This record gives sequence, C-alpha cells and structure tokens, in this order.
Amino acid sequence: MNNIGILIIGAGPIGLVCGIEAKKAGLPYLIIDKGCLTNSLYRYPVNMTFFSTPDKLEIGGVPFMSLNPKPTRQEALEYYRRVTELHELNVRLFESVEHIARLNNGNFHVETNKQAFVASQIVVATGFYDIPVLMNVPGEVLPKVKHYYGDPHYYAFQKVLVVGANNSAVDVALETWRRGASVTMVVREGEIGSRVKYWAKPDIENRINEGSIRAFFHSSIHSIAENTVTIQTQEGLVTIENDFVLAMTGYQPNFSLLEQLGIVLLGERKYPQYDTETMETNQPGVYLAGVVCGGMDTHKWFIENSRVHATAIMNHIAKGK
Repeated sequence: MNNIGILIIGAGPIGLVCGIEAKKAGLPYLIIDKGCLTNSLYRYPVNMTFFSTPDKLEIGGVPFMSLNPKPTRQEALEYYRRVTELHELNVRLFESVEHIARLNNGNFHVETNKQAFVASQIVVATGFYDIPVLMNVPGEVLPKVKHYYGDPHYYAFQKVLVVGANNSAVDVALETWRRGASVTMVVREGEIGSRVKYWAKPDIENRINEGSIRAFFHSSIHSIAENTVTIQTQEGLVTIENDFVLAMTGYQPNFSLLEQLGIVLLGERKYPQYDTETMETNQPGVYLAGVVCGGMDTHKWFIENSRVHATAIMNHIAKGK
C-alpha cells in the first residue's frame, strides 16, 4: 500500500503552511480536506471582515495585498488559493478521513471516503468551524434554526432572533438589521462580549440602547416553535414572534477524531495534550497545528499566532529522519 509520508488533515491556512514547510524540508506529504480549499473561510459570512491586518494572515512568503486595512473573506479566499497554486501544494479536496489505525511498525493505516493509504506521521490542522455548539433546546432541529450565516439579504423584513454576544452574533445582528430585519438578541451574560471587534462593539451597543435592536440579557432560549421563540429571562418566560433563529453559539474542534487517534483531552475544556516545543501529542508521530490546540477555547489560536506550529512540526519530523 502506498505510503504518502506526512498526512496533513485540514486544508485551511495552517494546514497549507504545514504543507509548505514539509515541502521546504524535503518531506513527502499530502494535505486532505473533507470540503473545499480553506473550507472554514468559505463558510464565513459573505461580508465578513478579518480582525487581523493582511500581513498577519500571510503564509509561505507570499504578500497578501488587500484593498482594505482589514481584508475581506473574498480577498482571503483568493489569497490562499493563489498561495496553493504558487507553492504547487499536494492537496486533495472533498475527501474525508473515515478511519485511522496505528500499525505494528508505528505507521498509520488511513481510510478515507475515496481510498486507503499508509502515513508515517499525522498532522491534525482541522480548525473548529465544522461542528457547531448546540443549544440542546426543543425545536433546534427546525429548518428556520441556522448555526451558519451567509448573506444578510436573505433575512430582509423577517423577524430574526440572534443567539450570542460575540463577533459572529454582533455581525449577524447588525447586518440583518441594516437589511430591514426586525432583530432580537438573546445574551446569556449581562453585556456584549469583550472580544467583539472594536469598531462593531459601540455600534451594536448604540443600536441596543436606542431600541433599534432588542436585547434580552442574562437570558437563554427555552424552546423554539414554527412561528415563535420562548426565552428564559430573569423575569420569567417570554414568547415572541419569530421567522428565523440564528444561533451564533460557537463551534468546536473534531474531538472524535482526536479521541480516535488516542490523544488525551484534559479537563472540561478538552485541552489536547501536546508538547509546546514540537507540537507532538501524547501519541508519537501525531501532531497538532492551529486552533485545534486550544480545545474548547477556540479564541486562543488563530492564523497569525499559530503559523509557527508548522515550522516546529516539520523541524521535529526532519530531525527524526
């Protein structure tokens, strides 16, 4: 059976950096992703703007030229596609890993939905955007409940309820309101999140204070029906008319894949065990890169501060050759 060398799971920016560093070190590799190139970025809202400046999103020594101080989703998609082409990276898309088992010689037998092969090392760079954190309330399975958000025009003149108080929720609330939606926010805490982008935080707070956007603080969703939503507030249950629920409740890494690989997950936040110098986990030959390193704390690692993971990983693998 063909040995592809290093299997890099995830074709997001950090997975691509891992491929670039493997190629620079002369190490055979394959990048694989169950979706499209930079699948997580593709699923971002159409009008999303990055918090980071272009230089902090650069990989592979390729300049990121943007028309804006903060690059857009579309600019990022074009940039990472161009990087992939320039470095001629070995990428296979729309191919999902189904099963991984360690062989007696220490290598890994890998089965995807399309083929089977052997890998010498595995790098998990799967990010966190594919698995939403569920509310686990009655009615969450209704078609009107969305955990991903695309184009705000879709919600024009609709009664929209937004769950959450961080960047995604704030962006959704403001954008849908500006397209004519009647917007209500449900926030578990007593205020808008402290990590909200500095230009959006005063905007949403002003809209709430003036009454343009209604907000229930210290509240949560009790249940969802076809045409209504019931909210658990400090004063009791409140039922309002509703067309769509946009649950911006966050996302989580693919913990089942980590567990399948035998990686130890520590504490309630499920921090994966790994060596911070080499990024190797408690399982020899299995490495982590990017957001997945933070467990449920998905705000800890992002593109600009986890690009170095790729260099550490490939240096460690090269030294062992």
